[in-house]
Amino acid sequence: MALSRGGSAARFVALLGVAVLSLQLWFAARIALMAVVDPQSTAFQRSEVWRLAVAGRPVDWQQRWVAQAAISTDLKRAVIASEDAGFTEHSGVEWDAMEKAWERNARAEASADRVNERVAKQDGTRRPSPVRAPRVVGGSTITQQLAKNLFLGSERNLVRKAQELVLAWEMEALLGKRRILEIYLNSVEWGEGVFGAEAASRRYFRAGAGSLSSGQAAQLAVLLPAPKRFEKRIGSPYVVGRASTIAARMGGIELP
Repeated sequence: MALSRGGSAARFVALLGVAVLSLQLWFAARIALMAVVDPQSTAFQRSEVWRLAVAGRPVDWQQRWVAQAAISTDLKRAVIASEDAGFTEHSGVEWDAMEKAWERNARAEASADRVNERVAKQDGTRRPSPVRAPRVVGGSTITQQLAKNLFLGSERNLVRKAQELVLAWEMEALLGKRRILEIYLNSVEWGEGVFGAEAASRRYFRAGAGSLSSGQAAQLAVLLPAPKRFEKRIGSPYVVGRASTIAARMGGIELP
């Protein structure tokens, strides 16, 4: 009986290994195809369409793929300066940035736990104030962000993060930096229903992605971490001030 259980466990492990390997080969094949075929949509875009449909809101989809040569050099530099200054140097993952992000998240969670404990001990006659969850800091590179948007969901756990790292490595090996940046700039979210540099440029500045000024490019780069939060405040003091900081860094950015 013990031998039978051991054999069943071994078969399960073997089948699991085959399934994981098959999944990685499927991902690799799709990534290899993207070297010559532009992706029509991403997992994140499809989830956004579903979210809006469930909410009963009209989907005003804005996206138009343009070649990398038709995207402003200033926008490429601004996005790299804002999102991943070491883009041309790393192999898909910035381990130091990830470690620092995990440490910041751990401190934020510990702080939230302490606040929750204090709230729980408050006098029951007074309604406790709601405690906001700590903001999660990702520390992801442009390659990791693209891997997540193309293939993965929005949940956060170690298995999904591990898959993101494998995909980032495969993308670096099969696509190269120039193609990764081209796909990223054409698919990243720049507002609700607004995807890609061309749609964003026309939405916010009534101009094509190839004719943006350095200041406009920097303002678009500011939106990327939280486009839904800033899309209606692109001229706010925060966005303008942050754009000035990015613009000052753009001259030192190397393009792939």
